[in-house]
Amino acid sequence: MITTDPVAYRAALPMGGRLLGLDVGTKTIGTALCDAGWAFASPALLIKRTKFTADKTALAGLIAQQQVKGLVIGLPLNLDGSDSPRTQSTRAFARNLADLNLPILLWDERWSTAAVERQMIAEDLSRAKRAERVDKLAASYILQGAIDALASG
Repeated sequence: MITTDPVAYRAALPMGGRLLGLDVGTKTIGTALCDAGWAFASPALLIKRTKFTADKTALAGLIAQQQVKGLVIGLPLNLDGSDSPRTQSTRAFARNLADLNLPILLWDERWSTAAVERQMIAEDLSRAKRAERVDKLAASYILQGAIDALASG
């Protein structure tokens, strides 16, 4: 099940359990995990993209290891809310993960990278450190927004 509706997603999830957030880029996949009570999200692994099968295998390993019950994938919409080529690519990525048999929530990520970049600049991180952390932190930002909505709904 793939949806953009948090209510339908929550209904498809078992009670509690960890969720995995993904920021899917062309070169990397940033990942984040939340606790079973959906209170906080934390950055996890940065997966260097290769072929989709290798990417999926890496994600499946993380899902099994962390006992993940659902996925939250950042959906890169245009500022006006319309789809872009990256949005279509992300939707295709989500469809290709459907056989993992986990509910998938596509979550609006329009401001995630910018918010994370501003925070890292405020913390005076070097450009190199920001580059290596941005995708994991963006995944955490995406996941935190989703679990906040799920917990309140």
